[in-house]
Amino acid sequence: MHVPVLLNETIAALSPRRGGAYIDGTLGGGGHAEEILRRSEPDGMLLGFDRDGEAVERCRARLAPFGRRFQAVHAPFSEMAAEARRVGFPAPDGILLDLGVSSFQLDTPERGFSFRADGPLDMRMDTSGGLTAAQFIDSFTGDPEGLARIFREYGEEPHARRVARAILAEREKGPFSGTAHLAAVVERALGGRRGSARHPATRVFQALRIAVNDEFGQLKSALEIAISLLAPGGALAVISFHSLEDGIVKRALRSHEARQISLEQGGVRVEGAQPFVERILRRAVSPADAEIAANPRARSAKLRAVRRLPDAA
Repeated sequence: MHVPVLLNETIAALSPRRGGAYIDGTLGGGGHAEEILRRSEPDGMLLGFDRDGEAVERCRARLAPFGRRFQAVHAPFSEMAAEARRVGFPAPDGILLDLGVSSFQLDTPERGFSFRADGPLDMRMDTSGGLTAAQFIDSFTGDPEGLARIFREYGEEPHARRVARAILAEREKGPFSGTAHLAAVVERALGGRRGSARHPATRVFQALRIAVNDEFGQLKSALEIAISLLAPGGALAVISFHSLEDGIVKRALRSHEARQISLEQGGVRVEGAQPFVERILRRAVSPADAEIAANPRARSAKLRAVRRLPDAA
């Protein structure tokens, strides 16, 4: 069952209203999208995006009762501006980016995102193209440092080089048979769990998923596009699930905050990337204990939100 994370807090930040236009850049299970459509009745519109074609089809079925108020596009959120123009969607009053992997993806072994149940080593959010995780690993030759750098930068794995050497050595015996195979190789390389509740392969799986889907490149592009796409006064809400994502979001939003610099000769100069934004939330919001108890996958979520300021005359 899909449970939208930080639903009340996100809706409060976006403040959907009657007749408003909204974009959900990551439809997932459609929980946030459904609530935005409800709060913007009777004539608010929502344009939804997802790289996962299966997610798009599920949301089309779930949100069919909203009729023409809802449109779904099978595309990454980095393409939202081009797609919004293509379908004639107006400047949005709110945009939501809910990052990370959906429960549907995690709980479907065939997608290869998790090692809890064995499945093909895929990890693609868009299964219609691109390299699978197995093919991505197979593309590395020679020095393991390239693969180690991915584990270090995208997974913060402290023993990245050791893991990379073990994976490439195992690959020489033949292709990886699935997620359980990769997880076992990583576990052996790191010497088991050693009392930790987290599986030793967790960081490696995160890093591979991010690399296979170019998640950070897509996110950096989408944040700039979203801020520029918003109508003046429109809100951008972003939910991240680990510190690396949150750092990208925090830096991007902060770069668009107007900063007044006092000049020696008097007066001030306003600095910052345009369009300017202001914070809706002073700091990142995390789930309450009750939400974490009901949905443990929400425990690492953080919500940040800003509002686009009117353009300078």
